Amino acid sequence: MSRICELTGKGRQVGNNVSHANNKTKRTFLPNLQNVTLLSDTLERSIKLRVSTHGLRSVEHNGGLDNWLVKTSDDKLSLKARRLKRDVVKKRAAATAA
Repeated sequence: MSRICELTGKGRQVGNNVSHANNKTKRTFLPNLQNVTLLSDTLERSIKLRVSTHGLRSVEHNGGLDNWLVKTSDDKLSLKARRLKRDVVKKRAAATAA
């Protein structure tokens, strides 16, 4: 399982450990990923995702998973998130047409 947030696409970064003697060795900075279950009001079901804590905060800030997916552009989303967004938009369009 890759260490990438399924919503924001945030992944690992590479940097250096720098000692007191200024020796540099490579290291990785990993995102703080959490397995969470988010509720979708539009789809009326829960979705399990592996999300960074930053992504989780941004979802809560935008008023839930559905609102966050609609506001975010497709190029920033993972494949699973793009499928969720497509389902949410389709269901919202059907609800407004009826």
